[in-house]
Amino acid sequence: MKNYQLLFLDIDGTILKPDDTIEESTKEAIGVAKSKGITVFLATGRPLHEISTIANELNITSLIGYNGAYAIHNGKDIFKTPMNKSTVEDFVKIANDNDHEFVLYTHDKNVFSNIEASLVKEFIQAFHLHKNNGFSEEFLSQILGITLINLKENEHKLYETKEPSIHLSQVNVDGLRHCYDVIRDNVNKGIAVQHILDLLNINKENAVAFGDGMNDKEMLSIVGEGFAMGNAHPDLIQYAKHQTTSVSDSGIYNGLKKIGVIS
Repeated sequence: MKNYQLLFLDIDGTILKPDDTIEESTKEAIGVAKSKGITVFLATGRPLHEISTIANELNITSLIGYNGAYAIHNGKDIFKTPMNKSTVEDFVKIANDNDHEFVLYTHDKNVFSNIEASLVKEFIQAFHLHKNNGFSEEFLSQILGITLINLKENEHKLYETKEPSIHLSQVNVDGLRHCYDVIRDNVNKGIAVQHILDLLNINKENAVAFGDGMNDKEMLSIVGEGFAMGNAHPDLIQYAKHQTTSVSDSGIYNGLKKIGVIS
């Protein structure tokens, strides 16, 4: 077995099953990795202030949130990269002009376009969000990430045309495929992983990652052993070295077994 030192795990569709539970095999796999000295990071599009329950359940203290905009290693901040205020203003205007809802994430709040809108309520319920606020311009310079809600087919291009250095990634969760995460070309999970590799002086060949959505493509591409889950978005598979079983069929466990982390 290679000397694997880092393991990066997406949350939704990778750790969390559709019913919001975590398989015992996933918990076992993470425990085995940690027992072998591998540092485990949760790497998610979610805001970090909303994943403490999951992190605590898995006893993980190293985190990447907001699709790579903010990272913590062993409980200590290592970087934070807010979005350009003018970009956020532009996206808010496009959303308002096209009957889209949105959530803007600060380091401690979820700022919604209309907290009473039905699709917003569904989004809040699906991701168990608690620190929710209505929109106010005072937050515009504090935004670490954006999710857009209620986009129809090809409407993501309205935003990508306005800001070519940004692309939208469809949320890979049943019932929420009208939602898109805003991904910056220079701020994403892959760049966050590279920053951590450099900081800890670890070669990419000694890093492993698992993901299921298109916001994971940069992360899977940059590590030595990238795994697309069996339930992954079909377009993600080309960016992964391996494909494992689904989140509901011991995907992380089977992937780590394939490369010898689990015997």
